[in-house]
Amino acid sequence: MEIDGIISAIVIGIVIGILGRLVVPGRQRIGILWTILVGIVAALIGSAIAASFGVADTKGVDWVEWLIQIGLAALGVAALDRARARR
Repeated sequence: MEIDGIISAIVIGIVIGILGRLVVPGRQRIGILWTILVGIVAALIGSAIAASFGVADTKGVDWVEWLIQIGLAALGVAALDRARARR
């Protein structure tokens, strides 16, 4: 992965993390940095999953890839919130 790919993954991860946080109902007890990290990881894993299904590179907007990434970010935010609540 080149530097421009890493930078774009970070930027997309920020957006994905925030969208994932908005999808989860209620108040989350995690900070914005954790949200961004979850979003970056969700963006990378979501891209890999979309590529394995062959829906990563389509003509126009890759809606299926975005939905996979946002879903993973929402799961990550919810899981991290529950883990922090148990402490």
